[in-house]
Amino acid sequence: MTSPLSPAWSGLVDDAAVFPPGNAPLPDAVSAHRERRDEWWADLVGSFVVTDEKLSGVGDPLPLSVVVTGGAGAVPGALRIAGRAGHTVAGLEIALRDLDDLAGNARRVAAAVDAAAVEGLLDDEVPTYVELPAVPDAGSWLRAADAVAESGLRLKFRTGGLEAHLFPSATTLAGWVDAALDRETPFKCTAGLHHALAHTDDATGFAHHGFLNVLVATLRAFDGAATDEVVALLEARDPEPLLTTGDDLARGRRWFTSFGSCSVTEPLDDLLALGLLEKP
Repeated sequence: MTSPLSPAWSGLVDDAAVFPPGNAPLPDAVSAHRERRDEWWADLVGSFVVTDEKLSGVGDPLPLSVVVTGGAGAVPGALRIAGRAGHTVAGLEIALRDLDDLAGNARRVAAAVDAAAVEGLLDDEVPTYVELPAVPDAGSWLRAADAVAESGLRLKFRTGGLEAHLFPSATTLAGWVDAALDRETPFKCTAGLHHALAHTDDATGFAHHGFLNVLVATLRAFDGAATDEVVALLEARDPEPLLTTGDDLARGRRWFTSFGSCSVTEPLDDLLALGLLEKP
């Protein structure tokens, strides 16, 4: 069956239902993920995201994005567990933890991924996303981004969480996007992007980014927009500047590949409400 979804939305949302703040029990999350495969909007959802610690509880084979929790040295073990269970590894995700040597940490991750590929544990085409933590030393962050890009890996940006400091400002996020584009490196986002538009959460008071804001801002940045315009697009809460760009948003997906969300229905509902998706 041909997907009714535009390439702009296909595979945009990775199913991270087991992560905060959703924290769905693993069996329930896996069951819901399988059931959605029959929905008309199934192609909106990419892989199922799970940590290496929970791999053994997934059950029957699924395309998985595996979050490696133990550092570079844990990469081969996680892949072996996934392989023995018959899962398709659609992606690897790993956060840098050595704040004193981010670039060196990134190179160690790259070496571990290369070794796993040589061992036959990981297909060369499977993307590895390296999460760079927000640090005061911009030079350290940029050197780590260089190491990620030079290794052919991808970047991962944390755009929210359970605490206010985990939400980067629009200026910071614009800088991250610019760094990725400057290095011709695709990126994904994680946390805080349940909704299409930037907004303030009523329960927490946290200012959230919107996934449509990020996609349009990325596209405009790629087309040469000035930093202040990119920041304004990230901060826009009125949908008009995001809906009247006249651009083919699918072009932006070359760089902004996806985002992990504990809810896949909230992004769907927003796309429908904005008229960016229509139910067949």
